Amino acid sequence: MNTHLVLENLKLFKGLDEEVFEIGSIWMEGNIIRFAGPSSDLKNTPDGAKRVDCVGKFAMPGMTESHAHLSYTQNPALELDNSPVEEAMLYSIDNSRLMLGAGFTSAISFGSVHRIDVALREAINRGHIPGPRLVASGRDVGATASNADLYPDHIKPQMEGLGMLVDGPWAVRKAVRQLKKNGADIIKLILDGELLSSYAPPGQLTYTDEEVAAACEEAHSRNMRVATHSRSAAAVKQAVRFGVDVIGHANYLDNEALDLLKKNRNRLAVGPAIAWEMAFVENHESTGFTRTQVRDLGYDDEIEATIKAVKQMRSNGVKVLVGGDYGLDITPHGTYAKDLEYFVDLFGMSPEEALLCATRDGGAVADPSGMTGTLEEGKLADIVLLNGDPTADIKVLQDPSSITAVFKDGQSYCGLLENNPYLIGKDDEDNHMNEKKISGTLEESMESAG
Repeated sequence: MNTHLVLENLKLFKGLDEEVFEIGSIWMEGNIIRFAGPSSDLKNTPDGAKRVDCVGKFAMPGMTESHAHLSYTQNPALELDNSPVEEAMLYSIDNSRLMLGAGFTSAISFGSVHRIDVALREAINRGHIPGPRLVASGRDVGATASNADLYPDHIKPQMEGLGMLVDGPWAVRKAVRQLKKNGADIIKLILDGELLSSYAPPGQLTYTDEEVAAACEEAHSRNMRVATHSRSAAAVKQAVRFGVDVIGHANYLDNEALDLLKKNRNRLAVGPAIAWEMAFVENHESTGFTRTQVRDLGYDDEIEATIKAVKQMRSNGVKVLVGGDYGLDITPHGTYAKDLEYFVDLFGMSPEEALLCATRDGGAVADPSGMTGTLEEGKLADIVLLNGDPTADIKVLQDPSSITAVFKDGQSYCGLLENNPYLIGKDDEDNHMNEKKISGTLEESMESAG
């Protein structure tokens, strides 16, 4: 029998538009929202419904991390596949917990080390580990001399953790089929490169049109989606023309690329993923680069180009999503909400607009069936409950102490951002999974949160 829970007297952001209700309520029946709106409009709740007074709290939809790398283990950018699979799997379990605890109830993978994403998705869906609702990827699909081809030819064999190096349309088709066989929901296709690369910079297309067409046709025929690494206008145009679903980066746009994005805005979305560039500029010393080297490589210019591109896309109605390359040593897991600060401070959005990118728009892309991203009757109960108002200060979402509870699919969690919050011991009672701390009713979560 489904339980009824009513959260009352909270400040409410439904995620439909920029409106915020000063006194709102949310009524859940099991994992489904039955009402979300002004408390004055709440009617016909069951007599036995559990009611919780949330005065002073702010409620919003769960967010979507649209450029997720849960299997990245805080390695430097050029050493992403250097962790043994056993260690990477253990870290990934922890990363899943951190992502959910940070208020991201859904995630779209942009590449996985080994087959970790699929294993994570299955464990999360079974309830074995806490984590976001995951659109799982496999290893990156890239050509010889692409951004997936990280090692000199004299180092053999190539590392097998991150990239699938495949050339030619039939080899690309085979790679997509293999990813489908291994359980991936989405493929990551590398169309151009990075400023750090001497042989595959942005603008150097690493796949031909025929190869990209083959990848998209094969993926879509098998009910898979396609995400691309596309920094340049040329790579964006190639992605749009052949039906890519989610474009990563899109730093440099020309008029033709912008026009194609505008014409296809109802079927695709773009995630600028600017966290990598910002973190590289701000932490250049720890990466072994001088400030002059970073500037000479072109990263300052790339940031400026991205700011311009995002503003252009937004003005043309293109969905721009929150998320970006977290999981490197300079962009650690758990800090995903930093992206919303970039959307406000760099892209000139209001906090409400940034929240819509993270909730409504990200949710629509992660779940095309329309069950996530907003707080509406009939949708899944994915909710973030906060001490603090992100529409007044978007940085509130970066403060772990501000997150009172995270609901995913009607189940409440708290304490997931703490270190080792669910140690399981055989004999020591203190080390057993604490249901009050990790999941259960909202009252228990709030009590545990102090």
